[in-house]
Amino acid sequence: MAVVDRRQQVLQAATKSFSLFGYKATTMDQVAKIANVGKGTIYTFFTNKEQLFDEILRDVIMDMKGIAEREIKRDRSFFDNLHRVLDALLEFRSEHELFIKLSQESRDFGTPQANEGLDKIENVVLEYLEREVEHAITQGEVKPCEPKIVSLVMFRLYIVLTAELSKVHVPLTKEQIKSYFHLFLAEGLAE
Repeated sequence: MAVVDRRQQVLQAATKSFSLFGYKATTMDQVAKIANVGKGTIYTFFTNKEQLFDEILRDVIMDMKGIAEREIKRDRSFFDNLHRVLDALLEFRSEHELFIKLSQESRDFGTPQANEGLDKIENVVLEYLEREVEHAITQGEVKPCEPKIVSLVMFRLYIVLTAELSKVHVPLTKEQIKSYFHLFLAEGLAE
């Protein structure tokens, strides 16, 4: 088997282990067993569990960036693009077991590495949103505002509508999420 194949095999096994057991409970022995390689093979590519986890996070972030770039159509409006990207990212997030496990581990145990991993992902999303808000301002689609603040509000609203609301309310459909997002951000509540 080629070196690149073994490295990829280790990454896939580690992703599976982190997704099943979380950061805290994943061991290099588990990763080696899932990958069907010796533990020494893992250390050929990665110094420690932290480095392996960081590599997986980088891959997830690159996948997310790819999804966002694929969904943006410059001939469409800011809010249409925003909905398209958020829909795609919501679907990606709900299907990606690593997000689910990291969120659970962060909430239940407060594992610092799980928190840091989620923060890294959040920062990438916020930076991306900020750039899109800046673009929308220059195109005259959004009123002049502080992109960093608007991006954070958008992101938090998205989290509330997609994840937190389901704790106290029946989960919203994608269309309902879009509708509320548009109401709060594009139209506002005032009549």
